[in-house]
Amino acid sequence: MLEPLSWRKLMLELGLFCLPALILSALVGHLGWLLAAALLGALIRNYFYQLRLSRWLWQDLRRTPPVGKGSWEPLFYGLHQMQLRHRRRRRELATLFKRFRSGAETLPDALVMLTEDGHIFWCNGLAQQLLGFRWPEDNGQHILNLLRYPEFNEYIQSQSYQRPLTLLLNNQRYVEFRVMPYTDDQLLMVIRDVTQMRQLEGARRNFFANASHELRTPLTVLQGYLEMMHDQDMDEAMRLKAVQTMQDQTQRMERLVKQLLVLSRIEAAPQGEINERIDIPAILKRLQQSAGALSQGRHDIVFRINEQLQVRGNEEQLRSAMSNLIYNAVIHTPAGTRIEVCWQRTSAGAQFQVSDNGPGIAPEHLPRLTERFYRVDKARSRQTGGSGLGLAIVKHALGNHDARLDIISEPGAGTRFVFTLPNRLIVPVLLLENHPITQPPA
Repeated sequence: MLEPLSWRKLMLELGLFCLPALILSALVGHLGWLLAAALLGALIRNYFYQLRLSRWLWQDLRRTPPVGKGSWEPLFYGLHQMQLRHRRRRRELATLFKRFRSGAETLPDALVMLTEDGHIFWCNGLAQQLLGFRWPEDNGQHILNLLRYPEFNEYIQSQSYQRPLTLLLNNQRYVEFRVMPYTDDQLLMVIRDVTQMRQLEGARRNFFANASHELRTPLTVLQGYLEMMHDQDMDEAMRLKAVQTMQDQTQRMERLVKQLLVLSRIEAAPQGEINERIDIPAILKRLQQSAGALSQGRHDIVFRINEQLQVRGNEEQLRSAMSNLIYNAVIHTPAGTRIEVCWQRTSAGAQFQVSDNGPGIAPEHLPRLTERFYRVDKARSRQTGGSGLGLAIVKHALGNHDARLDIISEPGAGTRFVFTLPNRLIVPVLLLENHPITQPPA
């Protein structure tokens, strides 16, 4: 095991160089010349190893230092050990940096590292996706050259980062910027996509506004008739009309509250509760009777049902989805309309379809039909008692079953509502034969 140099070792090495000169001078004399020659040899030896060391440091591509003798051996060995420590430290730093990069890439937020004057020197993949950065092309670019928004420019120039900045980007995404100094001359910018949060806030405000509006109308009617009933001179016909109107309005409020409760239950239902075995043909037969009673002969209603097609899922949710689609077709189409309800097996799964040859729906309404309280014809919906929640219930019920509601309609060419439950939810026919479902009487 080599040890560090000391004065004793250096003096011993110098003495070993001078020992041959002392022995020779005892035989031939000339001690001074011989000592000078010995010291010159030691000096040449040191210069030789210095040249080897310099060549290794500046020119040689070998990873290990040269081999030395005497006092140079511990020096070269020490350089080799220091080199190994540095390599190990670099590997540790590289591993740590890789872990940091991996962690930064998995964060749900975009990260951008800036110099104090605003130049970018690193960003993660989400920043490239969300802000449109290109890496490494944008390395060294000033952040204000890439994000040209007056509010953002003012935010960066003010260097007042106590509060975040929320900005609407050109890609119609709302993002929140937070800037945090983390060294004397570097900044960390965290960018979070808050579009969904903004949409949820908007949906919440719209929900409360729509719900209060829907309840205000029947409450106003009830309040007006109750004030009229304080009049002792109200005749019997007016009193009966008032009572009937108040009953209609209370029933309307009751339907609205029931639909809100159904929607709330569907949204709060755990995903695991969709494994009930459901006899859809039996449910559709009961719905056929209810649709006929609701239509009172004003529509031509046809049901085409695959009697062997049963599925697994949440019975209450699927019944709500199917009943809403069928009742909407009856309520919102004029007399004489042909309504066809199909429940059939396709290559994609179990398909349910309600179609009619009614007046159809304008294209601008189709994307918003499943929004809460959205109605194409608000006046007609109020006359028929519609609340605008039926298709929202359908959308959420189908979402719990990995299905989607497709609406195909053209003005004057009728409307078709279709959804398909995946094949994995279909009950095999052999299982149906071995274990038939016994339905309770309607």
